[in-house]
Amino acid sequence: MPQPPPHTTLVLGGARSGKSVHAEGLIEACPAPWLYLATAQAWDDEMRGRIALHRDRRSADWITRDVPMDLAQAVAASQGPVLVDCLTLWLTNLILAEADVEAATVQLLAACAGAPGPVVLVGSEVGLGIVPDNALARRFRDAAGRLHQRLAAQADRVVFMVAGLPMIVKPQVPNPSPGATP
Repeated sequence: MPQPPPHTTLVLGGARSGKSVHAEGLIEACPAPWLYLATAQAWDDEMRGRIALHRDRRSADWITRDVPMDLAQAVAASQGPVLVDCLTLWLTNLILAEADVEAATVQLLAACAGAPGPVVLVGSEVGLGIVPDNALARRFRDAAGRLHQRLAAQADRVVFMVAGLPMIVKPQVPNPSPGATP
């Protein structure tokens, strides 16, 4: 049986990198029920389809709550293992609502630190491409980078997903000395 995750795990990666499936597996290593905090909003048919695919692959042991804005409050009210999917959609909701991103980030950090069970947070790494050509996209990219940095600093573990493969980037394992036997 897989080991439960540490108190706080941040799972980052690009689109279709396997972030959500990996994060779900981490939480499923804990005793059920599991809380899924969904931040997506179904603005169109394509997004409704994506949300349905996510819901359909989860078992009845998952309790799903839609929290497009009040994420910190939902994490703070959690009673056991919780999965947040996803931070960048939550950030999008905040920016489009012209909410105070800094205050919301501080609240989320405090909620994660005080959560009674493991918290696994999923975010899309959007800063690996070109500099966006418009101010809103640049603001979003920069805000996502700052949000991820702050959560990564507080997290016990950070995982970067590439092609469905998890790469543990925190805690960092020191490289052995040259010639040392592993």
